[in-house]
This record gives sequence, C-alpha cells and structure tokens, in this order.
Amino acid sequence: MNVDFALIHKERKKANEVASMVLVGEVRDRVAILVDDMADTCGTICHAAQKLSEAGASKVYAILTHGIFSGPACERISKAALEALVVTNTIPQEKNMRDCHKIQCIDVSMILAEAIRRTHNGESVSYLFSNVPM
Repeated sequence: MNVDFALIHKERKKANEVASMVLVGEVRDRVAILVDDMADTCGTICHAAQKLSEAGASKVYAILTHGIFSGPACERISKAALEALVVTNTIPQEKNMRDCHKIQCIDVSMILAEAIRRTHNGESVSYLFSNVPM
C-alpha cells in the first residue's frame, strides 16, 4: 500500500483489562487509522486513539469488522479522540448510529451473500476482491 506503518502493542492482565499499551512508530502530523476485528465496550480502541492523539496524529479513525458496542461503548466513542469509527453491519448498528454520530456503517450483506454462494458452488471467492485498486 506504500504507506508508513505504526502499531500499538497492548498487554492484557485479563479479559477486558489492558495492563499496558505502547505506541511503536511515528504518527506526528499524520492521519492514523486503527484497525481491529471487533470492539465491545470500546475501552481499548478509545485508549489507543488517545495514545495516537497524544503522539501528534492529526486525525484518528478506527475501522472494525464487528461492533458489539455494549455498556459504555457509545459514550466512550463520543468522547474519544476519534474523527469516526467505521464498522460493518454484521451486527445491526442503527441504534448505535443514532446514539453516537461518530459511528458509520458499511453494508457487507451483498458481498457476504455472494461469498457464501460462491463457496457453496465451489467458485472462487478471491474473484470478489480482484477488482480492488491498489
């Protein structure tokens, strides 16, 4: 993708409890994009956004596959150093989007249905991604 890369290393004491979080890389005056598979209470993603902001990122976005958003998640996202948090609709997001203006949703229903159809028929699933510009 020809972009610079930084990462946030986190260690957990136990489930839903981050012991430490360290930024590795330079983000000053850059747009940072956090990528994660899922978020539940959003403590970790919001903490990571704060780390990036404190390190000088000009803007911080997050993109997640699954947004569970339980408990204080929407309130945390609203207060977080995030421009937007983009999530797929593998879990319904209408209420969360009403409760938090930073949440945006990508509809993956058609591509997911086509992937299931192709898998069932023994067809190539990689074809679905072959027209993505690089």
